[in-house]
Amino acid sequence: MAITEGRAAPAFTLEDQDGNKVSLKDYRGGDVVVYFYPRDDTPGCTKEAQGFRSLLKKFEKLGVSVIGISPDGAAAHQKFIAKYKLNFPLLSDPDKKVMTKYGAFGEKMMYGKKTQGVIRSTVWVGADGKVKKHWARVAKAADHPAKVLAEIQGADD
Repeated sequence: MAITEGRAAPAFTLEDQDGNKVSLKDYRGGDVVVYFYPRDDTPGCTKEAQGFRSLLKKFEKLGVSVIGISPDGAAAHQKFIAKYKLNFPLLSDPDKKVMTKYGAFGEKMMYGKKTQGVIRSTVWVGADGKVKKHWARVAKAADHPAKVLAEIQGADD
């Protein structure tokens, strides 16, 4: 299933860093940015997480929540959150089923070779549960959170 702007975002329920079940439907009535990243505490993923952390208050002023999803388990998420003082939930998708539904897992190029893995991507889901914007392959993790915020701010004008 491809992610299509204007269509319903695929439903999911995953566990967060504390073992609580979190569903996309929990965010109905408000916008949510769901970003998919390969691994906790790696250079690009850390920069991206720090970007969302630093901009979270601006997202929240616009009524937008942020969720990160990776294959890592709760223990890795807890360490990552503590180390970088992350202020949003990280969800675990160890079997990559949700990532696959969102086009965030599959074939990608790494160091010139085709490989299967997590594809860094982001989906902005509106209050109605529909996809407002899909960033399918994020190239610059450090710059990405600011680009997402700018897109959301631009939509409010």
